[in-house]
Amino acid sequence: MKFYPTKLLTITCEILAKKNILDIFTKYNVTGYTSYEVEGRGSRGLRGQGLENEKNIKVEVVISEEKLHDVVEEIARTMFTNFAIMLYVSEIGILRTEKFS
Repeated sequence: MKFYPTKLLTITCEILAKKNILDIFTKYNVTGYTSYEVEGRGSRGLRGQGLENEKNIKVEVVISEEKLHDVVEEIARTMFTNFAIMLYVSEIGILRTEKFS
C-alpha cells in the first residue's frame, strides 16, 4: 500500500472561534474537517470545563499544502488577536487522496 504525503492542520481554540474557522474553510473550499470539545491547561489556566461559551474545541482537517498557507495566514491575521487559539501542522500520509481537498 502506498501512502501519499499531505498535511494535517490542527487547531485548538475557544468554542466562540469555531464559526470563524469554518467560514475560512468555506472561503478556501476546504472540506472534511472534524471537530470535538476538548479541555486542558495552558497559559490561560484550565479551560473547557465551564459554561458553554467557555469551552474549547479542536478542529482537524487534512489539507493540501497549497490551501494550507492561505488558511493559516487568514486565521493568524484575523483571529490571533481576538481569540485563544493554537494551531500546528503535521506531516501525514493518506491512502484515499480523492477524499481530501
